[in-house]
Amino acid sequence: MKTAAPSSRKRPRTLAGTASASVDASRARTLAQYESALRLMQEGKFEKAHTAFNHMLASSPADLAERIRMYINACLQQCAKSKTQFATREERYDYAVSLLNEGNYEDARAQLKKIIAEDDKADYAFYGLAILASMTGEAHICLERLTEAIRLNAKNRIQARADSDFQDMADDPRFTELLYPEV
Repeated sequence: MKTAAPSSRKRPRTLAGTASASVDASRARTLAQYESALRLMQEGKFEKAHTAFNHMLASSPADLAERIRMYINACLQQCAKSKTQFATREERYDYAVSLLNEGNYEDARAQLKKIIAEDDKADYAFYGLAILASMTGEAHICLERLTEAIRLNAKNRIQARADSDFQDMADDPRFTELLYPEV
């Protein structure tokens, strides 16, 4: 008597019997979304993770729902921490510089742009954007932002001459012309 080889993939059993293939596929999709949302959290993208977990909650299996709620709360706490309040634009600038020094260029750029949105004559914010552009290899943008910073406050020209953050621009003749127009 020949016995059938056992199937290498058995369907999960439920109280009602064997789970259907559609339930397996749905659970696999949910688990993939869950893992994706966890990765977002690990990357520090708490708002995106919060959105992903909220989207999953309505259709998630009961065994994951409690964990999803826990992660939603963790995301909300992290988002609340990251909503930093500033008393002055100068405080926001100091925060942007600290982000820049940490290599968090996109957040630094966003903070500097918020300063300019509030005060389009904030020469120091244009100067900060020029430094950021220099550090990220965007020479044209660096020159535009530094030109505006100098137009708003001529002292920025003198400061830029000694600023090591512009070292990547030192060989650019346009940069030299901007800093030394009298030569």
